[in-house]
Amino acid sequence: MSNITSAEFVASAVKPSQYPPPGRSEIAFAGRSNVGKSSLINRLLGRKNLVKTSSTPGRTQTINFFLVNNSFYFVDLPGYGYAKVPIKVRKGWGPMVEKYLKNRRAGELSGQESGQGLCAVVVILDIRRLPNQGDHDLLGWLTHYKIPAIVMLTKADKLKKNKQNKQQNAIARELSADPSAFILFSATTGLGKQQLWRAVEALL
Repeated sequence: MSNITSAEFVASAVKPSQYPPPGRSEIAFAGRSNVGKSSLINRLLGRKNLVKTSSTPGRTQTINFFLVNNSFYFVDLPGYGYAKVPIKVRKGWGPMVEKYLKNRRAGELSGQESGQGLCAVVVILDIRRLPNQGDHDLLGWLTHYKIPAIVMLTKADKLKKNKQNKQQNAIARELSADPSAFILFSATTGLGKQQLWRAVEALL
């Protein structure tokens, strides 16, 4: 999608009663702390600072909703796995995110029309790191709730091409997945942006 006419923050939530009213499609973004999630969303929307980026991992501790083109939501889920975040916050991540996945999945809410609700989750992995337990947990939840996952390998510009391929294959082995299903992404160069948009549009 090349024509982003509007993108605005609409809500920050820690529980279902704070979510925006249902009735629109949603694409969520999730990944461990400091994986480049905010930069990815900003690049995708052609905005520099819509989603606040921070050099401090674990800063996003709420579920943030952004209305795109007055049509659908991008949902920024809090990062996970940063040891310096208070233990109470770390323990709260799982229940908060799983509750969102369970309650917002497409077709879950009564009166929801086809295509409304959570259509997919963009799972963001740093191409330089093997998946951790939080990554496995998230992908396990998505499989359990039958929510499509789009797996992005970010920070691809940090590695040379041969190293990219090596890491892509190593991550795929760790996840028992087909490496060709992953999308390589760079917020710096824009690599993977159009491919991700095509995947998102197919699911909206």
